[in-house]
Amino acid sequence: MTGARLQSDRGQTLPIYIWLTAILLFAAIAFFVFAQAASVRNGAQSAADAAALAAAQDARDELVTTLTGAIGQDDDWLDWLNGQDPPSTGATAAAQALAAENGSTVQGGAVPVVRGGYPGFRVAVKTDNPVGASIIPGTESMHANAHAVAVIQPRCDFAPDVDTTQPIQLNCDGQIVIIDPVNFNPGDFPDASVLFSVHLAE
Repeated sequence: MTGARLQSDRGQTLPIYIWLTAILLFAAIAFFVFAQAASVRNGAQSAADAAALAAAQDARDELVTTLTGAIGQDDDWLDWLNGQDPPSTGATAAAQALAAENGSTVQGGAVPVVRGGYPGFRVAVKTDNPVGASIIPGTESMHANAHAVAVIQPRCDFAPDVDTTQPIQLNCDGQIVIIDPVNFNPGDFPDASVLFSVHLAE
């Protein structure tokens, strides 16, 4: 009787082990799928961040080019140091290039926005590659989407009501920059990063 009872107990516990093994296996596969999806989503966010920063940096460079062209030619050239309405002709192309390097595609271009009083660009991206096939239906065609905003923030302070035809001293986060509109040499102009910072706003 004892041997028969042991065989009966083993026969009853075997299905339980099989079910537990199946459940654990399914949980492991599901965890892998969600981890894979999270990885794709993180990749999309990284691509969006890089693309938004590239758009803002390109616009900053255009802004400084416009500024250097205005010095000595336009009495209101100091207004460009406020960073308002930066040129954006190359912003979308710059965003697309960085998104492509990160395996994503820009959706709708680099859109000018204002965040915290500073001009910037919002860029949305979609990953080129989907999550991939799995036991969860639909993941084989599921792409990740993300967006980011980068802004252009002026670094320089100057005295109000200055004469823009005379040498002007700028304090750019502690770095002193002197601009003489009469004897202005674009080659002596500081790097764009000295005049404006570019950073993510969201």
